[in-house]
Amino acid sequence: MRISDLLAIDDLRLTLLTGDPAREFGTVHITDLPEPGRYLSGGELVLTGLMWWHTPEDSARFVAALAEAGVAALGAGQAWLGHVPADLVTACAAAGLPLVEVPIEVSFRTLAELVVPRLAGDVRDALGRHRRLVAALAEGVDLRGLFELTAAELGVTGAVLSAAGEVLMGAADDPVRLAKAYLTAPRLPARVGEHTIFAVGSGHRAAGWALACDGELLSRADLGYELAACVGLERGRLEEGRRVERRLTEQLVVAALAEADVAELNARLRTSGVDVAEPYAVVNATALRPGATRGPDPATLGGQVVEELLGREVVAAAGADGAVAVVPLRERTTGELADRLRAGAEVLAALPDTRVCVGLSGALTGAAAVKGGVEEAGHARRLAEVRGGGVVTSDEIYTHALLLATVPGDVRRSFTARLLSPLLDYDRGHQSELVRTLGVFLDCAGSWNACAEQLHVHVNTVRYRVRRIEELTGRNLATMADRVDFFLALRDTGTPR
Repeated sequence: MRISDLLAIDDLRLTLLTGDPAREFGTVHITDLPEPGRYLSGGELVLTGLMWWHTPEDSARFVAALAEAGVAALGAGQAWLGHVPADLVTACAAAGLPLVEVPIEVSFRTLAELVVPRLAGDVRDALGRHRRLVAALAEGVDLRGLFELTAAELGVTGAVLSAAGEVLMGAADDPVRLAKAYLTAPRLPARVGEHTIFAVGSGHRAAGWALACDGELLSRADLGYELAACVGLERGRLEEGRRVERRLTEQLVVAALAEADVAELNARLRTSGVDVAEPYAVVNATALRPGATRGPDPATLGGQVVEELLGREVVAAAGADGAVAVVPLRERTTGELADRLRAGAEVLAALPDTRVCVGLSGALTGAAAVKGGVEEAGHARRLAEVRGGGVVTSDEIYTHALLLATVPGDVRRSFTARLLSPLLDYDRGHQSELVRTLGVFLDCAGSWNACAEQLHVHVNTVRYRVRRIEELTGRNLATMADRVDFFLALRDTGTPR
């Protein structure tokens, strides 16, 4: 029941002193305890005779307890003091808590007797909605139909979005902005401009769905929760059907890596939804959450993310080395597929403490190529992890970067530190530019003049700095081996240039 409905009851002659009249409450609780928080569960209309009030500080303490308990509104009677103290109005306004003045001639018992039957009517309406929705589910209504039916029943408009900003149902003017707000909100539901965002289900946000309702629904959050629950129910039902598909993809990958005979591989490729003569690509993904001790593992979450990024057109089987999806190209290029993955990954980059890493193989044909595609996509994904996240294609891995990606991070860091630390220490102590000079010198293929021109210094300065670099490191920049070592060290993650 809304506060506005309560104010509309003529017999009560109530007055709203502050707050939103659209706020809803589900029960009525009467108390005169100075700190009643332990007896409240949230969503109540609290009625008080103000017998706890002695000083203005009492109002702030009482309202703080109500706000912490999640109370919907406060009704203050005039019988004890003859008025509602101004400091109570101020405290309620500051806490965003609606405050209703109850006149002396209206008892709390009378108020409750008038309100409770109306609350029961609200419950009957909700049960009626639930029966209609259950009947629709039993008749096989799809997810879109369920959303539209539920939204109409509740009088709510808006859209369901993927975490990557794809509109799944309904309509939204700026879905990417709403998706980023969903990913970054400290708590949900949250007000974002002209929308209120709810989470659909309780899974990780990287692979989650957001319900963006038009207007302010924080004061009527039960409607948003109800709509989100209905969407989540149907999503869960669809998820059950995908478990078998993931198992088939997992069996295909295992058979390919074990180099099963071609006939078996062809059969498994077809059961995974790919024709033997159809071009496809392999995607490998993880979603890393440094420091996380609970929740899905990187491969499982990475697979869920890939499925969402590709519009649930494919399934991804989680394994020990990331999640693998076999993606039919169907008249698109691997470049177009990479662009779609990147667009979604860029949105997900807004999510704190989660790094989505995706590797994409080249175009493949035939079941015999699955093994090579899995290995290629895995190498690309590991390179994405070294880079701190994002999408890497097979075109990018056939360089020294792939070799670096296969070296453990602590080994790379140790190599870089041992080689460059003398130069870094010298630069810090002398405000010099040995490290920068080294990088430019290598980029110029060892040309003294080109390096001097790029650094805007005399060529003799370059010769002096290079000689100093060799003295500090014991290396010889005239040799290819030492140049390669410096080149790789300078390109390691986090190394200054």
